[in-house]
Parts: sequence; C-alpha cells; structure tokens
Amino acid sequence: MARTHTILTLAILLPLSVAAQPQKRIYLAPDDHTDYMWTGNEEEYRQAFVEMIDYYLDLADKTKDNPPEHQSRWHCDGSIWLWTYERNKSPQEFQRLIERVRDGHISVPLNALVSTYGGTPMEATLRGMYYAGTLERRFGLKIPMAIAMENQTLPYGLGALWAGSGARYSWKGICGCLTRLNKSRRRPHDMYWWKGSDDSRVLMKWNTMHVGTSGARTMGGYAEARNPAREIDFTDMSAEFQSTHPYPVIGIFGKGWDDLKTLTDEFVTVAKEKTTAARKVIVSNMNDFFVDFEKSHGKDLPNFAASFGNEWDLYSASLTEVSGRMRRAVEKLRSAEALATLVTTKRPELLKGREAARDQAWMNMGLYWEHNWTADGPRISRQERADWGRRVTAGVERYVDDLHADSVFALNGLIKTSGVNRRFSVFNPLGWQRSDFADVLFEEPEAVHVVDLTTGQETPSQVVMVPEEKTHTLRQYLRIAAVDLPPVGYKVFEIRKGKGRTFPPAATVTGNVFESAAYKLKVEGRGAISSLIDKTRGNREFGAKQMGTGALPGVEGIRGYINDLGLDPGVLEVENAGPVSVTLKARGESPLKHTSRITLYRDSHRIDIRNDIEENFDGTHAWNFTFNLKSPDVRHEEVGAIVRAKLVEDGGHYSKEFSRLEWLTLNHFADMSGDDGAGVTLSNWDCAFMALGNSEIHRGVSLLDTASPQIRVLAGGQIDSPQAGIPKQGGDKHFLQRFSLQTHGGFDAAAAMRFSLEHQNPPVAGWIRNGGNAYPEKSFSMVTVSNPNVLLWALKPAEDGATPAIIARVWNVAGQPQEYSLALAGGLKSARRVTHIETDIEALAVTGNAVKNKATATQIQTMRLVP
Repeated sequence: MARTHTILTLAILLPLSVAAQPQKRIYLAPDDHTDYMWTGNEEEYRQAFVEMIDYYLDLADKTKDNPPEHQSRWHCDGSIWLWTYERNKSPQEFQRLIERVRDGHISVPLNALVSTYGGTPMEATLRGMYYAGTLERRFGLKIPMAIAMENQTLPYGLGALWAGSGARYSWKGICGCLTRLNKSRRRPHDMYWWKGSDDSRVLMKWNTMHVGTSGARTMGGYAEARNPAREIDFTDMSAEFQSTHPYPVIGIFGKGWDDLKTLTDEFVTVAKEKTTAARKVIVSNMNDFFVDFEKSHGKDLPNFAASFGNEWDLYSASLTEVSGRMRRAVEKLRSAEALATLVTTKRPELLKGREAARDQAWMNMGLYWEHNWTADGPRISRQERADWGRRVTAGVERYVDDLHADSVFALNGLIKTSGVNRRFSVFNPLGWQRSDFADVLFEEPEAVHVVDLTTGQETPSQVVMVPEEKTHTLRQYLRIAAVDLPPVGYKVFEIRKGKGRTFPPAATVTGNVFESAAYKLKVEGRGAISSLIDKTRGNREFGAKQMGTGALPGVEGIRGYINDLGLDPGVLEVENAGPVSVTLKARGESPLKHTSRITLYRDSHRIDIRNDIEENFDGTHAWNFTFNLKSPDVRHEEVGAIVRAKLVEDGGHYSKEFSRLEWLTLNHFADMSGDDGAGVTLSNWDCAFMALGNSEIHRGVSLLDTASPQIRVLAGGQIDSPQAGIPKQGGDKHFLQRFSLQTHGGFDAAAAMRFSLEHQNPPVAGWIRNGGNAYPEKSFSMVTVSNPNVLLWALKPAEDGATPAIIARVWNVAGQPQEYSLALAGGLKSARRVTHIETDIEALAVTGNAVKNKATATQIQTMRLVP
C-alpha cells in the first residue's frame, strides 16, 4: 500500500509560536554510541542492537500516556541497527519498530555506522546509505539526518553528498582523545548551515568542547548527555557555553559513550524533574531539536564550509592493501553495473537471486570505514579488527566480481555475430567516447591480427604478459588499440589468422631513455622517473628532483623524483613491446622490495605506472612525485568534491583551525599546475592519501606546504603509532599501487576527471558467443550526455520499483551551472529526479529519447529513467 512520506520528528512538540514557549527548550537525546569491533564484536553487537531496540520499544509503550515531551525516545546511530533487527525478528516485530520510527519515538540516520570518511570513495559513501533508502521507499519514510562522530576531522564534500541523499541535519561530537589537535579552542560556529559548493546545505550542530569539562562526556563530545542532569545545569550556568551557543533552543545528545549497550529510563525522569517555568526539557529523537531550531533561528545562521583534513581517517592506511582492495571493488562496480544495465534491458533475469549479496555489499561499504580504525579497543584485538576488515572487503569483492563476470558473459551472448572467425567486444563503461587499449585473454601460440568491424580496418595489436590484479601471476593477453569506443557501449573486433601488417612500435627504449611520440622519459633502475619531457609542448621538462632535508616526520625514504619510493640503483628491463604499448619493468630493493612497470601507449598522452611492493613493512612509506612547476597550485578530488589545496583565506578549501592537514584525501586524482600555465594530472587507483611537500602538524597547528612542487602519495603506514592502527600492515606482503600521469596546459576539472576515470576503468573485452540477436553486430551506445562538463558517474539497474528502471548519476564538475541532456538508446518513457539513495523527488520532462536538466555548480544529480 502506498504511503505518504513522513518526516521522522515530533510535530506535536513544535511551537505554534516561539513566544508561547518557555524561554528555553532543552532537547535531551539518548543514544548508545556504536563502537563496532572496538567495544564488542559482530555477535555481541547483534545481540545488543536487538536487546536495546526491544527495551526502548517497550519503554515507548510504557510512557505513551505521558505528555509528548516526556515520552521515551531513542536514537539508533546507524541503519545497521534496523538492518540487524529486521534479520533477527519477525515481520510483525519489525513493523512495530517501523511504526515507532514513523511516529518519532525511534530515530535513525542515513549512514550505516559512525564512520571516518576521509579515505572513502564517493560511491562507497552513497552505497553505505542505500539500506536507509530502501526503508524510505518500502515504508513511506523520510530519514533527515546523517552523522560522523568522534573523529576530530570532517571532509568538505561530505555535506553535499548527504544533502543529495536527503539529509537535512547533522550532529558532530568529537572524542578529543588520540588527537594531535587542540580540542578545547572555540569553534567558529556551534550551529551553522554546512553549505556545499552546489548550494546545498545541511543544518549542523558541532558544539565547542570547553576547557575544564569532561571531554567527550560533555557539550561538544560524542556523549554530551552522559550525565543529563549535570549537563542541563552546565548549559544554564556556563557563561562560556552561552557565548558560543547564544540560543534558547539547546540540544544535548548522546548517552552511551563507550558502553556496549545502554538500557535506561533516566531521560524521562530527568526531563520531568528539570522542567521549570523558564525551561522545558524534552526527551528528544534529535530530529525534533533541528526542526525547532531551524524554525526559530535558521534564517539567522551563517553559512560555512571547509575541509578539516584527516585524523582517524588515516588509520585505514595501516591495512593499506585491504583498503586498496575495497577501493578497487568500488571502482570495478562502475563497469559491472554499466554492463548489467545493457544486459538487463534485454534479460532482466540476470539480477534474480543476487539481491541479498547486493544488499550486503552496500552495507559492507558503509561498515568498512567505521571510525574505530584506531584498533585500540579494550576487548577486540588489533588482529581481530584487521580480520574483520578483510571479511567485509571480501563480501564486496565477491558481489562485484560475480556481477562483472556474469554480465560480460551475458552481454557477449546477446550480440549478433556471423562468419567463422572469432570475435570479441570491447565495452566502454564511461559516458563519453574514448580511445584506449584493450586486453582480451588469449593464450594461443598462433600469429593473428585484429580487424575493427566498424571501420573494416586492421587495428594495431600485440601479445602481452600482464600480471593479474589479485594473484599477480603473469598471463598472456592480446592487446589492441581500441579507437573511438562509444559511450557506455561497445565495438566488435575480429581475430584473423596470420601476422597482418607491420605497425611501428609505440615507444623505444635506449638504455634508460624511454620515448614515445608524446614523451621522453628517463627512468632510474628503481622505477623512479628522473626526467619527463613533453615533446608536444616545446620539449618542456616536467621532472625535477626536490632537494632538502625537511621530509615529513616519521616518513621513511628520501625526497626524490617522480614515482620514487626511495634510494636504490635497481634493474631495468623491457617486459612488453609492440605497436600498442611498451612496458619498462624496474626492480628495486630499498627502502622496500618493489617492482615498477611504466607503460607508454601509441597515440596517447598517458604514462601508466604499476607499482608492486613485495614485502611486509612496519614504517610509513610514500611515493614521491616531484614536478618542475613554480608556484604550484594543487586541486584534488576529496569526498564528493574537487577542492583546492590551500587554506580558505588563501582561496582554497581547508580550514586553518581544527584541521589536520599533513595527509590530505586523494580519491581519483590530484592535479598540480604551475604559474606558466602548464601542469600534471596524477591519477590514483589504489591509495587514499597524499601530502604536499613539507606539510606537518606542530603543537596542534597544521602547516600546509603549498610552495613545494611535490605530492607524496601514502603507500601505507601506521600513522600515530603505536597507539592507533594495525601494526605491520596486518601481515600483508604484497601491495598493488597504480598511478598514471598526463601533462596539460591550464587546469580543467572535467579533463582531469575523465583522464583519471579512463585510467581506472579500462575497457572490458569479452569473447562473443554464437546465437545472440539482441544487440547490433558491430557497435552500440547506450547513453549520450550532451555537455562535456557533466560526467556520467554511474549507470545501474534501479534497486527496486514496480517498473524496471535505470539509475543514472551525473556530476557537473565545472564551477558554474551547466545545462545538459541525457539521451537513452531506444527512448525514454519517463524520468524522475531522485536522491542519491534512489528515493523519488520529482518528475522530469522527457522529450523523445532524452531528459533535459540543469545542474548547479559542482552538483551531483541522480535520476530514475524508465526506458
């Protein structure tokens, strides 16, 4: 039965007029802060979630005859609470919980758990909220809150992702522990609108943690209401608090602190006892506080947005290969879902039976970056925490790998074919036409050549030996130059016997000089690039060795060249050479044993780098990328935003205060441009953090080095050891870390992102099987986006709905509003704008086979398309 969406709050508590209310309204919100795999393990928290929800459902029933403000309320701090309850209770019992969510006695945020987001890919951030989205659609709810607790830092772009997913409110309380930041300085704003560069906004409560208080168990902490009666008195009597929060509407949130479970009726009793003629104390679900505050003071609040860098976020680098595997699975999902979209348009049964694995994969993405990467819990060992991270990652990998493999197989059984020669398709999962290389598994000894059926011409090809991503063993592939691959579509190529015509080599190697039509490189034996000359830009030198002694504290290895792990002479050899590509392999022993493969391509401005660290390590190591660029200006993809790596007062996105800036977030790319209009884009596939030059933190103050032309990509390390993180990388002995470089003129955000996505989303090749007739014989394109600044981010089958639909997510990476149209092959029946977690918002106009839309500056939009 269809339901009208219900905002999860207490409408009855809202004042008809502020003047009619007591002078002060204090909202006491009880919760049990979840320290997953820190206070308890998975089974212990399963039991605790169920027991606590049962307790507070019963308490809501027991207090139902109290005045509304003195009825029991409870906040679950992650959707995993409801996920767990649904899987351990009957449908009737779960429906009872949903009705209490609906009437505001139980509340829940969009996020799966309390996470650190600085090392999280954007799509993983969104998928981690997908279970909340299914609850919204199944039960006609609207969940208006998202939170990130305890960790002292917060990304810039996260607020816009939350807003785009339907969040209107957020609360942040910090620990003030295990930190190098000054926890007790006055924050710029205790209440503000967290405004995104896309003009979205979230109402933010982030109170100052005052000197002399009980830290995390007082205002500004993550357990403000640990002692609710005491904290009410503090807000009444503290002039310092009142100076930072000069509002009569006050929220005091959080009870559980580090307890495994919290079972108490204390809040009902305290609210009654502390209510006076001048002060109403309300048992709160948190949402009701924000509704009241927005109505009373929202129009007077400042807008504020800045990145605060990373602190506990960094500790996922102490298990850097597992974190890299999770990132690779999230990235591979883009191809898997695009392929599945083509298949399910013709064969919807592909997805049947995958629902449970899919839902678990989304939940796992919401769990992996859970905030307790500190791994210093009282009962859970660091090894147990590492093993849990491996299990969570493996669940995502299984789902993505299976969907990808099955979709490749299915698609190549739907393509029409003829003749006797073997054919293979090359699929482009991205939303624009591109030319790239493509590898198809080919372990036959015979000489062959390859014809592009679209043009009828032979395309350059060669046999290559390529290490597998997971096993690292070499396998033989046929590599081709795949030119003009259509957006979200394929071209078909045919294998023909015989050597074929001779094409010139893609590059030459003379000693350690590696040269293509675009670049001339000098490669050191350890795999470092000591010279990078762009032959198309007047032989401009982009490589430069950064001298000096001011290396990052605790980071081993010397300052160096490009892709430089540290000093070692090493050994060079040519591994693969042909008309499509040439790969130069380097082996180094210091500071860590590693193999680096550098590849140049035919007719390409891309320099691909594959690094394999082949021994366990316990220190902190980084790949140096030092460029010949004066007055460097760095932009990089943070979390849902492309930010400028400067302080806010210098025209950037980083806060000078309350920030830890020696390691910044590095998602798909970082770009460094110089004062002469030239620059380099660095694509990053597997790592998560980078440092600029000599950036450091000293006595609680971050020093962001924007003068040195160097990016140091964190290969791995136990930052803040030995207190935080997993020692010795959890025992891992192999680490895959891939990069790509491209020189350019002036910075172009769309070009930088396209380059990085092409590097990290290679074309997908598969052998065509006889019998297909659903797709054309030579080529096909599913989607066209008209504006090059608006990039297709995801194309996937919709999660649910009575009518089969396609979800398209796009990102306007330009700094200005953009109009665009998105066309779907075969036409569109209807289109709707939806949240990023796929809950409908409004209908969109459709003309023919396209939907026209307008995106604000830097906006990410999600649409539901019915073919």
